[in-house]
Amino acid sequence: MPPRPHYRSPLVAAVRRLRETAGRARYEGRRATQLRARQLEVIAVIAVQAGIAAGLSWWIAHNLLGNPNPVFAPTAAVGTIVAAIGQRTRRTVELLAGVGLGIVIGDLLIFLIGSGAWQTAVIVTLAIGVALGLVGRGGTIVSQVGGTAVLIATLSSSERNLEIPRIVDAVTGSAVGLVVVALLLPLNPIRVVNRAAGPVFAILVGRLQDIGVALRKRDAERAIRALDGLRGIEQDLGRLREAVSGAAEVVRLAPLRWGRRQEFEHYARGVTELTRVIEGARDLARRAVTVIDYREPIPGSLPDAIEMLASAVRELHRQARTGRDTGATRRRALVAARRGGRARREGLHNFGDALVTQLRVSAADVVRATGCPSRQAARAVRRAARNGERARPPYDDAR
Repeated sequence: MPPRPHYRSPLVAAVRRLRETAGRARYEGRRATQLRARQLEVIAVIAVQAGIAAGLSWWIAHNLLGNPNPVFAPTAAVGTIVAAIGQRTRRTVELLAGVGLGIVIGDLLIFLIGSGAWQTAVIVTLAIGVALGLVGRGGTIVSQVGGTAVLIATLSSSERNLEIPRIVDAVTGSAVGLVVVALLLPLNPIRVVNRAAGPVFAILVGRLQDIGVALRKRDAERAIRALDGLRGIEQDLGRLREAVSGAAEVVRLAPLRWGRRQEFEHYARGVTELTRVIEGARDLARRAVTVIDYREPIPGSLPDAIEMLASAVRELHRQARTGRDTGATRRRALVAARRGGRARREGLHNFGDALVTQLRVSAADVVRATGCPSRQAARAVRRAARNGERARPPYDDAR
């Protein structure tokens, strides 16, 4: 005789929802505070970098290069510093290209049509049109072309030979900006990535645990909330990708950080696999909802497998922070695959079987994130899953 369904009064259900809402609010509040603290730290470093670069570029252009009014040098330096982290080298090249193109177009048109109000309008129109035609989109090149064309058109009648000082200032400011970023005050690349990775790992681990609990309690609403949480991770994941891009730039340009190249490369590879794990977790949540809705059998080893996968992801984060691979991440991912195989042996229907297949894919992604080659990771997970399918009670996950 099947067990009678447990009755829950509306008051108890309301209290439970209120408690969960309050818990999520506290979590989001802590997360927002931590995120703001990380942002303020990066803002402070970039502001100091910009100030140093502006003052140093002005001093070099004025005292060493003899420019009595070096406006463009600190402007270029600040433009290089405040460019998106990870894009400063490219932005510097674009800045210099935009300045050069603006000078060529401005001088040529002034030679042909002269200077004045309508001439300035024509010069800027044609300069922006040419820049957009060459680049195909807005950005640093287009803005510098337009700004330089305006300066050439408006100041050429009162000041001569603006071209060379403008180019020299742009080169000086950009070079000083890159030197400050690379030599004088480089960011700690691994610390930046660690801080950006924390929220991503926390959300992923928490939502995987929710999927496991949802399967254990046959709570479809909880699985849906886990799916929503995984869908809302994109903003944090975008910040993590930006942090990795910035770290790549720092370890490439800053000699003080060259010793961390290997550590960073390991981190970058892990982030790539982490994206796949997140996509797999979303699929796990969707399939969990379907398994519950269709009232398919859910052996106890199935939620155990999902929760062990969450433990493997948590261990992966610990490994990334410390830089030490103890093998715990791989072991836990393989245990998750083995428990998935055990669930298949104990009896699953179509959607449950598909959930176990996705679990195996996610476990292989976690193993790859530790640096294991793809084919080796797939073989290890496949072997663990088959061992789970063949094992007979009493089970032993240590094997």
